Amino acid sequence: MFARAFRVRANTAIKGSDRRKLRSDVAAAFPNLSAEQLAEFIPNKEELNVIKIYSHKGEAITVYMNHRNPILFEAEKALYPTVYTLWVYPDLLPAFSTWPPVLQKLAGGADLMLPGVVVPSAGFPQVERGTLCAVTLLGNRAPVAVAVATMSTAEMLAAGMKGKGFAVLHTYLDHLWEYGDKSYPPTLAPLVPDCAGDEEEQKGKEPANSSPSDPVDTGDLSLKEGHNCAELQGKEELHEDRAAEPAETASTEDQQDPEDSRTPREQMDALFNQCFFHALKCKVKKSDLPLLTSTFLGSHMFSCCPAGQQLDIKKSSYKKFSKFLQCMQQQKILQVKELNKGVESIVEVDWKHPDIKAFAVPEGFSSTSAAQDSKNEDREQVYHAPEIIPLYGVSAKMMPLFQESGHGKGSILSSSEVRNIIINYVKTNELVDETNKNLVKVNAILCDCLLDKSEQDEISHLKWDDLLSRCLDRLQCFHQVTFFGQEPVVRRGNIEPIHLNIEQRSSNKKVTIIKNLELYGLDPQCVANTLQQKVQASATIAPVPGAKDRVQVQIQGNQIHHLAKMLLEQYQLPRKYIRGLEKAPKLGRKK
Repeated sequence: MFARAFRVRANTAIKGSDRRKLRSDVAAAFPNLSAEQLAEFIPNKEELNVIKIYSHKGEAITVYMNHRNPILFEAEKALYPTVYTLWVYPDLLPAFSTWPPVLQKLAGGADLMLPGVVVPSAGFPQVERGTLCAVTLLGNRAPVAVAVATMSTAEMLAAGMKGKGFAVLHTYLDHLWEYGDKSYPPTLAPLVPDCAGDEEEQKGKEPANSSPSDPVDTGDLSLKEGHNCAELQGKEELHEDRAAEPAETASTEDQQDPEDSRTPREQMDALFNQCFFHALKCKVKKSDLPLLTSTFLGSHMFSCCPAGQQLDIKKSSYKKFSKFLQCMQQQKILQVKELNKGVESIVEVDWKHPDIKAFAVPEGFSSTSAAQDSKNEDREQVYHAPEIIPLYGVSAKMMPLFQESGHGKGSILSSSEVRNIIINYVKTNELVDETNKNLVKVNAILCDCLLDKSEQDEISHLKWDDLLSRCLDRLQCFHQVTFFGQEPVVRRGNIEPIHLNIEQRSSNKKVTIIKNLELYGLDPQCVANTLQQKVQASATIAPVPGAKDRVQVQIQGNQIHHLAKMLLEQYQLPRKYIRGLEKAPKLGRKK
């Protein structure tokens, strides 16, 4: 539902009676919440906002906001919690676990297939078809998705855990999550041990004679996508092959595995290093910087984790991701800075560092294709400023002046063509003043075309500059836009400039509004994302009031300085096509 960008239509505060109604609706939708939790969830005094949005499919959705984070969304008169809410109340919905690599597919809009659901030793929670559920990752009770069960628990088991199990509505890393503070899931220990069991106990166990409730060995599991669904699919003869596997082969494999001699902590350290270098080499580009450390971990490192394994900083020797990055910074691989209070970002990466260059992408990942995708993305993101040429159309009133040159009503000419036509007309009709070459005699046609009624009896001569400027002013305005690699496009009127404006919001907060980016071939969503990364402030897209098919970018604070640098230097747009640069905040003098 939120895998693609949505449009914000309205943003209003929730007042007393509406707040009470919302609290009663939440109590009815989620009876598991206690009275104290309900009062905390929908507080009496804290600011609550309601936002009306439209999804990319045109669905009307209501989103409720608290502390800058979306806490609920309403679609077709049904209330759903967001992941931000489920991190505070992780037991609000019945939960089903999946493998960490599946998350990227779910965030991309895929549904959850039953082969990708981990069967716990204690069994599944009992749900009916249509029950609202949470999806967690193996080893962490913090939900990462909100979904609706497409089968009951009994039907799932009867189907042999095959087919689509859950229709996913909202996930961690989707656009609704991005509308909040972009925090990543907390680490919550499972209430019941996961089916994968303890790592120490798994070592040495033979996989033969395994049953569906036994621990799942993910060595032969591969992530496949079919019918827009994430499907964690094993080889068809997995259990048969393993059951028939000779003991000698298994012992040989054990001897060949060098990780058996390492402690679980050392293995986790090695996994973090592998995913770190893999992400830097194949996922992160220079244009992504500065990059939030939370985004780097959640969006890039997690996607580089091998199937069946999970990154858990608590199980490593670092204990905190910030300490892990400090270690990498000491090795001069990257540089981390706190651009905003309490928010760290990666601001620089040394891609020529020997450790990055020497890193080999593990089997199962294509380094060539990843690098090629990265290059293709870089090419797609290269922006070429359009060539804009003012043009002029011949109107009915001006037609007599242009008839001699073969141009009639509706002819579109450039300024140089207009100039040449006027000069030829004056010379052909011998209208240059004999005593002063800088003056042109006004004949009947020039009088009708270029002079107002009040001027016709007073003006007998015009200067060349005045003649040409009057002519251009009385022609219809057009402009031609030529985008890189495309055919020229001619449009009526003058091109509207990019408007930068500062508006005041509640609590004396300022926001910067940017309009008309589309006219210059700029994607407002890309500009918003780039600007958001540079200034580390929230940026949103909203329709322009009173305009069809136009959107504007809104970003917190006065960001005119950053916009000027982006538009003038990075995008190479001429200054004359930008309005509002003078509204940049004045830099204070140093004492």
